[in-house]
Parts: sequence; C-alpha cells; structure tokens
Amino acid sequence: MGNYSTVTEFFLVGLSQYPELQFSLFVLCLIMYLIILLGNSFLIIISILDSRLHTPMYFFLGNLSFLDICYTSSSIPSMLISFRSQRKSISFLGCALQMVFSLSLGSTECVLLAMMAYDRYVAICNPLRYMIIMNKILCAHMAAWSWIIGCANSLVQTVLTMVLPFCGNNVIDHLTCEILALLKLVCSDITINVLIMTVASVVLLMLPLLLIFISYVFILSSILRIKSAEGRKKAFSTCSAHLTVVILFYGSALFMYMKPKSKDTKTSDEIIVLSYGVVTPMLNPIIYSLRNKEVKGAVKKVLSRHLHLWKM
Repeated sequence: MGNYSTVTEFFLVGLSQYPELQFSLFVLCLIMYLIILLGNSFLIIISILDSRLHTPMYFFLGNLSFLDICYTSSSIPSMLISFRSQRKSISFLGCALQMVFSLSLGSTECVLLAMMAYDRYVAICNPLRYMIIMNKILCAHMAAWSWIIGCANSLVQTVLTMVLPFCGNNVIDHLTCEILALLKLVCSDITINVLIMTVASVVLLMLPLLLIFISYVFILSSILRIKSAEGRKKAFSTCSAHLTVVILFYGSALFMYMKPKSKDTKTSDEIIVLSYGVVTPMLNPIIYSLRNKEVKGAVKKVLSRHLHLWKM
C-alpha cells in the first residue's frame, strides 16, 4: 500500500459530457420530481380518507408511495443541484448518506413488490378467506420485514464500501453516489464487496422476482378458470397495475445490477438510473390511478365532497 490522500468529497460528473443537455435535464427531472411528490402524496391521502380503501392492497400501495417519495428525495435534489452547478461536488458523509438511503429504499421496494404479489395471489386464488389471511397483523409484519431487510442490506454494503481506501480518486462518473460507480474508485481488493453484492442481488432481485412469477402463475391459472368474461376482466384488472410496476422496476434493476460486465457502459448506466430512479416512481401513481376503478371512485368521492362543502 502506497501513500494516499484522504478523500473528503466526491465530484459527480455523470452526463457532464453533454453540457448542452444540462438545463433540459434539470427542467425534465424537476417536473418529474414534482409529479412524483404530488402523485404519490395524493395516493397516500386518498387511501387514508376513503374507508373503502382501508384494505391490504392499499396498505401496501401506501407503503410503496411513501417509499417512492423517500427514494427520489434521497437523490433527485442533489442531482438537480449538480445539473445547475459548475462544481458538482458532494461531501464524503453526504455521499455515504445518499448511498445508504437510496440502496435501502431500492432494496425495500424489491421485497415489497413481492409482498404485494402475494397479496394479489391470496385475493384472486383464495378470495373467501382473503381478509382472514391478510389480516392487519400479517400485513404489518410483511411491510416491516420489507423495510428491515432493505435497510440491513444497505447498511452492510455501504459500510463495507465506505471503509475502503479511495487513494485520492474522488471523481464519480455517475449522477449519484451509486455503489457500482463508487467501487470503481477503490484502490484495494473488492472481492468481498462483489461477493456480498452478488448474493444481495440474488436474494433481493432474483428471489423476489421468482416469488412474483410463481404467484402470477397461480393467479393466471385461477383467472382462466373463471367462467364469465366479466369476472376474468375484473380479476385481471386488480393485478395489471402491480404487474406493470414490477416489469418497469425489475427490468431496470436487473439490467443495472445483473448485466454482464462486457456490456457495462457509462451512458447506459446513467440512463437506467434515471429510469428506475425517476421515471418508475413517477409512473407508479399514474398506473395505479388509471388502472384502478376503486381509486377513481375514491377520487370522485373526495372531489365531490369538497365541491359540495365549497358551494355551501
């Protein structure tokens, strides 16, 4: 080990090779961030105000909306500052905090989407016992374990990364303090980090995705056994929003963390970060609002109530 200077800050230079796009990216990300805040907050408020939405499905959806707000708030504000700043820097502690929050929330969403798939499985395949099986205690435990697993994974990976020597190399060729980009700056052996990340990717990406796939195999089998076309359509509509979100989220995450190293390109990584870090959380409330009659009914009920009060 040679002498090396202590790193006290990092410089985030992702997409800086396109200076002409910086302002456009700033405006685009700002608009999408506002939509994320408004859309997900709206879903949470609607789920609380309308008693018809006090069900396990909307309990998990509320968790997902809250998670998306926190996840995007951990990275987008600093990203917006970086787009408009000449000195695109972030402190060592700030980078560690950003990584621990974004990684924990991303990991939590992986597990939470699998929990939501199980909820849909029980609702479609065992509707008569749905409220008995998916009781409040079980739902609370499922949500809590999603957060616990995600936070534990993030703490382990962040600590093991930030204690490594960076040897004065502090230029992160990425939009955020993303763990893969940060490990490229380390000047010591990262075998343990890669091993833990691989195990975490299998446990938090592949295993939940496998559980989601198995759940939807049983769901599809049950839907096909429904005799009426209207019944099949109604059953499928309760799952289509969740399935769309799963495809968007896992498609981006799998490409980011499970792709072969030979296909590791900087620009594609940054575009994928914008996809699952900004676009997917923005689309989640839109998908659940457009594809769900209960949400539409709750919105109409709340709006009509407030309109009636305003007229009085």
